[in-house]
Amino acid sequence: MFESRVPIRIVVEGVGEAEGVLVRIYSPLTVGEIVKKLPLEGVAAVWDGEVYFQIPVERGEERAKSEVKVGTIAYWPMGRALCVFYGRTKPYSPVNVVGEVTKNLEMFKRVRDGMKVRVERMESPGE
Repeated sequence: MFESRVPIRIVVEGVGEAEGVLVRIYSPLTVGEIVKKLPLEGVAAVWDGEVYFQIPVERGEERAKSEVKVGTIAYWPMGRALCVFYGRTKPYSPVNVVGEVTKNLEMFKRVRDGMKVRVERMESPGE
């Protein structure tokens, strides 16, 4: 089934969980690859207002941005990683925007290097 918006939950072990949405129109091919691989798990790395972790998706730049808003979820082609931008920062290199955090963004301020992160699909109402 093709969905334009895929609700997700981001769980960080020992910290809590946040909610977000993957938005296909932002980077259709990248979002499609990420959705196919859900759930994703990895080890967090923190860099200047951003939490990221490597995922098994290999895509080049797609509508890549050098600046993002706070709350953006993006795929970083250079690092093959999923990133959550929780502070005012610029990506290290261009990223493919894939969605946004919709609930509990402040949780990411408590994430530290090495913590386990899991991204899973949430059931939409009516599924």
